[in-house]
Amino acid sequence: MTAPAFKRILLKLSGEALMGEDSYGINRATIERIVGEIKEVVDLGVEVAVVIGGGNIFRGVAPAAAGMDRATADYMGMMATVMNALALQDAMRQVGLKARVQSALNIEQVAEPYIRGKAIRYLEEGRVVIFGAGTGNPFFTTDTAAALRGMEMNADIVLKATKVDGVYTDDPKTHPDAMRYKELTFDEAIIKNLKVMDATALTLCRDQKLPICVFSIFKQGALKRVVMGEDEGTQVLP
Repeated sequence: MTAPAFKRILLKLSGEALMGEDSYGINRATIERIVGEIKEVVDLGVEVAVVIGGGNIFRGVAPAAAGMDRATADYMGMMATVMNALALQDAMRQVGLKARVQSALNIEQVAEPYIRGKAIRYLEEGRVVIFGAGTGNPFFTTDTAAALRGMEMNADIVLKATKVDGVYTDDPKTHPDAMRYKELTFDEAIIKNLKVMDATALTLCRDQKLPICVFSIFKQGALKRVVMGEDEGTQVLP
């Protein structure tokens, strides 16, 4: 059997990915399917760290947050990511995956604090590490948290799971003739404003020469194909 192309990955999951077809919240069938995809790559011997967003929960309170102080709203969003991390951990437990949640905010009754050395040790032991609360600071996105944790964990690549199977020349929903990029450089992605990740995250990955792959988490088997080095999604390379 061919060996995986990557030994350690950082998977960036948006909160919206957990909604399925629901308008907000966590769709149980969707989270179970995503966990099944993660288990496939863990069973290959790949070490997996996850950064999770909180948009699926924050979306439900977004109208009330309109006009709210930005830092307060960001802290609410961080708490939402911790809720998603706990849900993901529980779904993993049910399929026999050992997972630990680490939070960038101190809420020790719920999750252990983020400690880089412990997180790396968990990965080496074959556990999935789920990072909640983003960077722990307002004004930074979970994309930036993914870039930061990817570098801190010495990941081989950051995998951004989206609803689209890569980066396209145009919106494939409105432009059927849009072409998928197989590979891009960081500078191309930034100059063309291709919305791979936010500019801070892209710049961090570029400066540390940490590759990114954008792929669809809703495409069956896509995560495994990316990990095996097959032509799936769009790779953004130094």
